[in-house]
Amino acid sequence: MADMLQFLISGLTVGAVYALLALGFTIIYNASEVVNFAQGEFVMLGGMITVFTLAAGVPLPLAILVAVIATTVVGVALNKLAIEPARGAPVVSIIIITIGASILIQGTTQIVFDRQIHRFPAFSGDMPFRVFGATILPQSLWVLGGAAAIFVGLWLFFTRTLTGKAVLATANNRLAAQLVGINTRFIMTLSFGLAAAIGAIAGVLITPITLVSYDVGVPLALKGFAAAMLGGLGNPLGALVGGLLLGLLEALTAGYISSQYKDAVAFIVLIAVLFARPQGLFGRKSTERV
Repeated sequence: MADMLQFLISGLTVGAVYALLALGFTIIYNASEVVNFAQGEFVMLGGMITVFTLAAGVPLPLAILVAVIATTVVGVALNKLAIEPARGAPVVSIIIITIGASILIQGTTQIVFDRQIHRFPAFSGDMPFRVFGATILPQSLWVLGGAAAIFVGLWLFFTRTLTGKAVLATANNRLAAQLVGINTRFIMTLSFGLAAAIGAIAGVLITPITLVSYDVGVPLALKGFAAAMLGGLGNPLGALVGGLLLGLLEALTAGYISSQYKDAVAFIVLIAVLFARPQGLFGRKSTERV
C-alpha cells in the first residue's frame, strides 16, 4: 500500500509538469495551429535562468520573476522572428522551424551558461514528511499546487476576460475572429508568450526535484506532446488529464516493471493513441470536405 501511494505521488508530481507542457502545446495550437516542439526549451530556460540568477545573489522570488519574463520574451521572439514570417507555409515546414528553434536555444544556452547539471534549493526545504508510509517532498506539493493554480487562473482568464474570450474565438474560427475585429496576430503573440511563461514556471517548480541542464528540453517536449495527444490536442482539460495519466503510467512502469522502460512509456502511449484514437480522449473527430 505504501509503495503504491509512493508511486502515485511521484506520478502525479511529474504528471503535473507534463500537463503544463501539454497546456503550452494546446494554447499555441489553438491560436495558430502550430505544434511548437520548442516548448520543452521554455521549461529548461525557466530552470537554468533561475539557477544562474540565484548564483548572482538575487533573491529567489525575484530570480523566478526574471526567469519567467526572460523566457516569455524568448517565446514572443520565436513567434515574431520565425513563426509569423512563415505563416501560410506547409505544416511540416512550421514544425521543422520549431525544431530548429529548439536546437538554437539549446546551443545558445550552452554558450551563455554551461553544459553542467544544476539545481537550486527547494522552496520549503528538503525535509520530507510521511503519509501512510509514503515519503512526500514539500516541493512536490509546490508542483501540484502551482499546476492547479495555473489551470484555474487560465480558466478564469479564458472565461472572464475579453482578451481570453478573443483567444477562444480565434481558436474556434480564425477567419470569423478577424471579421469581427479581433487582432489575431496579437492573439498569436499572446499565446506564444503565455505558453513560454507556463513552461518557465514548470521549470522553476520541478528543477529542485529533477535538476536541469541545457539538454532536458527535447525529452520534455516529446512527453508533453504525447500528453497533449493523449488528452486531445487543443483541449485544455485533455492536457491536464493526459499529463497526469502519462505521469502515473511512467511511475507505475518504473515501480512495478523497470525504470529502464519508464521513458519508453510516452512513445508507446503516443503510438497507441495515433492508432486507436487519433483525436485523443477528449478530442472530437473532425471531417474535412474536399
